[in-house]
This record gives sequence, structure tokens and C-alpha cells, in this order.
Amino acid sequence: MKTDTARLFRQIEKESILGEQPPFESCHASSLAILPNGDFFCVWFAGSREGADDVAIWGARRSGGSWQKPQILQQNGLPHWNPVLFVQKDGSVWLFFKIGREISSWQTWVSISQDGCRTWSPARELVLGDVGGRGPVRNKLILLSSGRWLAPASLENGQWRSFADRSDDEGKTWSKSSEVFIPLAGTGTKSKTYQEIPVSEQSFTGRGAIQPTLWESAPGKVHMLMRTSEGFIARSDSQDGGETWCEGYATSLPNNNSGIDLARTADGRLFLVYNPVGESWGPRFPLRLALSEDNGQTWEDVYTLEEAEGEYSYPSVNCSGNSLFVTYTNCRKDVSFWRFELEERGKEARL
Repeated sequence: MKTDTARLFRQIEKESILGEQPPFESCHASSLAILPNGDFFCVWFAGSREGADDVAIWGARRSGGSWQKPQILQQNGLPHWNPVLFVQKDGSVWLFFKIGREISSWQTWVSISQDGCRTWSPARELVLGDVGGRGPVRNKLILLSSGRWLAPASLENGQWRSFADRSDDEGKTWSKSSEVFIPLAGTGTKSKTYQEIPVSEQSFTGRGAIQPTLWESAPGKVHMLMRTSEGFIARSDSQDGGETWCEGYATSLPNNNSGIDLARTADGRLFLVYNPVGESWGPRFPLRLALSEDNGQTWEDVYTLEEAEGEYSYPSVNCSGNSLFVTYTNCRKDVSFWRFELEERGKEARL
């Protein structure tokens, strides 16, 4: 049965975070946090081009209904990548990000704010001696029903593969799960449009599954969807709180070898933002919002965020109450912010 979009959303709003004159040439990979006082804080990486030594982590606050001027949060003369925000139960905000010239050997660093993202602690390595990236690689952590922190992670040395990094002591120590591989059944042929995508050239040779997004459907039952090089979004499932995972398998969702993200509402619905393009390094448009009401077994596109030619990619999706919030890269010149107010669901609604 096709979803009636008019009955799904009560209100839809879109905003530009950076405006017409951003203070850098290129920006990418946003992450959004909803702060305890109701403000929003968004982070991304930006500089002259992806992978350049001047690329830093930037952030901006939305307060009083408008976005404030962006500021540099982290910079040290090496390329910075893929910031991820995580709001702790005590209100502190953790900022994870990658540092390094080589993606295959980059390191994860972390900085913490105790005052609503106004000031930050000195950055430190998340896991001492890390090579390849621990903690979240691009998408947000989730808090399991057990209290465990679970971070969606992946590695790009050799065949791309995903895993989950878990912490049972609120971020003090981390343990790596089993790795998730997918069968490389396709040819790995790149779409001709890949040359137009302004990513680091080292990314074009990789194959496999990376950059997972996570959700918990029942206590201890965790699932991931992954970006792949094979033309489809892959999935894996865990029955033990993210410690071990089944082999990755194909879903019906196409993927253009670009980032995806989802959020689970309190009533069990899943909202996914993705590019519905089944070519590796294919076009990064359109960008759509999809809904699943059966724990990710089937999906239906319910809203088109962008359909014009351009790069609309690397979404970040968050849910709070009946509100859904989405940010994403807008042609490397802006970060777009959407707010969807969901209609209340009756007791008879299908979960």
C-alpha cells in the first residue's frame, strides 16, 4: 500500500546552514546534534578540497531560529574528515573525527564539550595506536537498550569491510566487533560520472562495504545498512548487541557508492536518506527519503529532497519525538537542513 505523504508529515521546512558566501571552497560530510536546550549544532569538514592539508572541522549553532556564523573547531595541518557528534545522557557532546592523508591509515580523534558545544577539550586519540579508524567512521553512534555505545565503523585497507565499535564504560574503552564483508559479485566497473565527483582519488579503487548506519530493533538485536561498490545497499544483522555479525547481504535498495543514513522512531519506523542510483560512483542525485515499517525488509520512497542535477550526498538523519531532522552536502558549497514534523500515529498503526 502506497503511503499518503500528506498524512505522514504535518510540516516540512528547509534551511541553508552556510548561506551564499561560505568561508571556504568546499564542504562535506555533516553531522547534526540536538542539544538539551533545544539548539542544534552541526559539524562538517571543509577547506580548499577534500583531502587537502587545509581541511578542518567546522561547526555552527542554530539558536533562536537561525544559524550562526560557522567556526573552525579542529585543525592541525593534516587533512580532517567525517566528523560525528554524539550527545551523552549528561548533556556532554562528543566530537569524533578522522585525521590523516591516507584513508586506509587515518586515525580517529575525539574532543568533548561540557557547555553545549561552546568550548571543546583538547583533542586526543580515541584508541591509542589506532591505524585505519576506530569509533564512528561517518554516521552517528547509537545507545543500545543495555546502555552500550555502538559506533558504526569500517576499514578501507584491502577489501572494504564494516564493523561496530562498542563501549560499555561510556567511551573510556572500546572493543571491535567481527568484520562484515560482502561478496564481490559485480565487476566493480565505475560509472563514467565518477570523474565529476570531487572526492579523494584514493577512494576510487576500493571495493566492498563501508560507512554503516545502525539501529536496534529489540534488546540485543542490532542491524546495519552499508554503502557498497556493487550497486546496492547491503545489510548485516547481530543477535548479541553488535559483537558478531552475519555476512553482508544485498537489499532491494540501490546504491551509488555514496553515504547513507537512517533513524528509527520510537514507534519502530525507519527513515532512510539515500541516492536511489544503482551505479558505483554514479550520480549523487536525486536524494530521497524512504520509509520502512517492517524493520527494513521493504522500503518506500516518501519524499524527494533534491532532484536537480548536482551533488546531494552524505546525509545525517536524527529523530526526536515526532520530529525528523536531516542534513546533507549541497553541491560541496552548502549544508542543507530539513525538519519534518511527523503526524501522530494512532494505536492501530502498523509497527
